[in-house]
Amino acid sequence: MAYIINKTDGSIAFTPDGKIIDGASNNSTSLVLFGKGFSGFGEGLNENLIKLLENSASTAAPAAPLKGELWFDTTANQLKVYDGTAFKPAGGSKSQATAPTSASAGDLWTDSDDDQLYLYNGSAWVLIGPSHTSGQTLSGWKIETLASSGGNKVISSMYAGNTRVCILSKETFTPSVSQSGFASIKAGLTLNSTLGAVFDGTNTQASAIDVSGTTNTSGTVIAGGNFLRADAADTTTGAITIDSDAGLIVGDAQELSVTVSSNHVTIAQTSEDKDLSFTINDGGVTKTPLKFTGGTGNIAMTGDVAIAGNLSITGEYTQLSSQINLIDGAYIKLNSGGGETPSGMIVETTDTDDARLFYNNLTNNWEAGENQTYSQVITLADATVDGNANKEKVLKTSAAGLVTVTNVSLAAVGSAISTSDTSSVSVPTIGQVATFGNQWGGSAKTVSTSAPTGGDGSDGDFWFVREA
Repeated sequence: MAYIINKTDGSIAFTPDGKIIDGASNNSTSLVLFGKGFSGFGEGLNENLIKLLENSASTAAPAAPLKGELWFDTTANQLKVYDGTAFKPAGGSKSQATAPTSASAGDLWTDSDDDQLYLYNGSAWVLIGPSHTSGQTLSGWKIETLASSGGNKVISSMYAGNTRVCILSKETFTPSVSQSGFASIKAGLTLNSTLGAVFDGTNTQASAIDVSGTTNTSGTVIAGGNFLRADAADTTTGAITIDSDAGLIVGDAQELSVTVSSNHVTIAQTSEDKDLSFTINDGGVTKTPLKFTGGTGNIAMTGDVAIAGNLSITGEYTQLSSQINLIDGAYIKLNSGGGETPSGMIVETTDTDDARLFYNNLTNNWEAGENQTYSQVITLADATVDGNANKEKVLKTSAAGLVTVTNVSLAAVGSAISTSDTSSVSVPTIGQVATFGNQWGGSAKTVSTSAPTGGDGSDGDFWFVREA
């Protein structure tokens, strides 16, 4: 009677009917199955037992496997189980120096050279960990617990070549046990102080900068202390360039601005009616030699002004004090633009028109006067030595010292004519000549119609009486 072979779940072990004929064998599975009365079944049975012991160890998978059947892959040196479709690793990882071949998704492999674990994802081996090889020693992140006075703190340490480079913490604390390079740990990332560790690269944002140092590590890495501060007074040893026409703005209300437009520079005091002053320290005293007065639009200058070059004034010049103006130049030139108008000097008086000294270009003469009455200023060339031939002319002496006039009328000049004074050059009047004519001799000799009195003469004088 034939055997019907069933699987564990009760289903037929093989097709078509799972029967093994008496006296025959069946190769429908990876083992040889024997029917009743099969001759020489002992060898086949023992070989089946050996296959079971070695899990069909071979470089090739068993033929006609059943779901759940084990096979030791001698190529990969790995035990595999048949899942109804293919043989897959039965569990654990393969430890060897090179990646296993013929791997299936989910296989694990331990690299015996580097002490690293890999997972096969169906197409490639993916490193599970650690990220460093055994030759590289501890490198990468490591979760650690550090004791502190506030309790244990869980931190994440970054190692490179078995050296802790930095610590990542959620809070600030001081470790109870000394940690090399980490006297205290800050919330965030703390670098190992013994390494001189720094952040190097490009950062788009930073909340703070350390200004405690001023030593630059290179021409492109600048210490924080060398940056100008916006929140406090600061100093720079280099030039400041503002590469913008918007320029410079100073003051809590932006009162002062220096701007550029079409290469023209404007310095502006923008507060209404406020001054723009330039001050100096003169021997410890602050002085303001130049002030632009906002309330009037005027310019106030204090002190001496030295001008090298020409001074052009449009409008009037007003001298507010009575000081004498000193001019080192030889001339003051008026009408320098070529205008033909009377020009000169005006002295302010209380009259309708002030006193003036000016050159009249219409008569080509200098004139002077005041209150709208002006006359020619006489020069030497205008005078004459012959007042008889040139009437109404100013007189001057000739080379011989002579003056010619038609007539001369004089008031009393000098004293009475004396008979003893022969050096006087005074010009006598007609009255003095007549008086002298009444006298003769060395003493006074009187000629009169009346008798002299006692005080008229001296002893020995003569007296002549003439008819009235």
